[in-house]
Parts: sequence; structure tokens; C-alpha cells
Amino acid sequence: MSSPNATVSLDGRLLVTSDRCCPLCGALNSEHELHLVQRRRPCPSTGQRPPADERDYLRCPECRLLYLAPSQRLDAQAEQAVYDQHENGPDDPRYRRFLSKLFLPMRERLAEGASGLDFGCGPGPALARMFEEAGHPIALYDLYYHPDPAPLARQHDFIVATEVIEHLYDPRTVFRQWLACLKPGGLLGVMTQPAFDDHEALMRWHYLRDPTHVCLFSPTTFQWLADEHGLEYQQVAPDCTIFRLPDSRY
Repeated sequence: MSSPNATVSLDGRLLVTSDRCCPLCGALNSEHELHLVQRRRPCPSTGQRPPADERDYLRCPECRLLYLAPSQRLDAQAEQAVYDQHENGPDDPRYRRFLSKLFLPMRERLAEGASGLDFGCGPGPALARMFEEAGHPIALYDLYYHPDPAPLARQHDFIVATEVIEHLYDPRTVFRQWLACLKPGGLLGVMTQPAFDDHEALMRWHYLRDPTHVCLFSPTTFQWLADEHGLEYQQVAPDCTIFRLPDSRY
């Protein structure tokens, strides 16, 4: 597993991090967790099988984040090519049922007319449609499909990020950005499959078959985030978590 060297600026901040540097808490002692080998399908025209896709995942002993070695991440073009294959339309009843695991507990906690942000909404923002139908205006942001940063420059009553946080290359910065975009007492709803602690279970986990899943969170990691930022934290479903910002920021 290759690791680029870390360089440090004069004030001590890491500019280029090594694979062993946790992208969430910045600890420098992450340990190798597993080596995943994923065989690719043969080429339809030639019948030849491309080389296997091999990836390495590390675990941070401080916050327990499981993450893909940064040196093995896809570039932006390859990453978007994977996202373009997703077919999750805003009118698909099955997709709406899936999103309801987060939508319903979020709606129960929102004041009438509360407005929000759907971060990482994708090309077909189904969850945003559901909130708007329930009387909650919602802005959209997505790095590839709705890249206008204007919604990130103002505060919202709530933010939702469904199947997003596992794709973040810099989760520390984005999480802080989410909190800065929330009003006091605001809610942050996150949907992501929880990472296993068991090595054998990880080897069978379908979530790791997607090369765009680069940061995998466990309940322990979410508890670390809540403690680090002084947030209330509630797991409302196995894959859904709601954070609440304090009513005042002292």
C-alpha cells in the first residue's frame, strides 16, 4: 500500500497527509484493517478479465473511522461515472420508502415551516421533494449535480445528507461546514450503513464493493463526533442518525 509523505506548514498544519492520517480526527496512527480484492467482469467483446480491483482500508484508533487509503481514491471523473449509474427517481415509491427511515423522524422533530438543505441530493432529489410536500422549503447542494454554493453561505433549520457521508474525502471539513450552516437548535440527519468492527463481517460487507465509499462510520464514530462538537445524538434507525445543535453557541 503506497503512502504519500506528509508535509507540514510553518504553523504545524498538515498540508498533504499520509494514508495513516485519519481524515476525520487527524490522528496519525491509523492501522491497516483489511485488503479487499474485487474481481472484475470479463470484457463483453474480448472475453478477457481486467485486473482485479484491490483496495486497502485503515481504522483510526481514536475515532474508529474506517476509511479507504487516500492514495487509492478515484479521481473526480471516475467518481462521477459511478454516480451517473444510480437510478433513484423522486417519484419512485420504493426509494421514497427507503428515505422515509430518515424523513419521518426528522419531520416529527421540525417546527411548522422549518426550512432546510439537502446536501448531496444527487440528480433526482427525492428527499427534498418529500420535505417540500410536507411544507418544508428546502435548498439543494450537490458537488456534481447541483454545485451552486449559495445554500452553503446561509443557515438552515435542518440539513439532511442521505447516503452522502461515506463518499466524503474530507469528512472533518464537511461536518464542520454542516454545523456552521445550522441555526442554533438545528437538526442534522445522516443516513449511512454502519461499519462493522468484526473483520470477517467487513470482508462480506456489500458497502465496501463500491469504490466511492471511502469513509465508513460506526455508532462509535458518531458518538465521537457528538462529543467532539457538543451535540445531542440519537440513532433513529440502524442506518439513520440525527444530531441536534445546542440552542445557543457559547
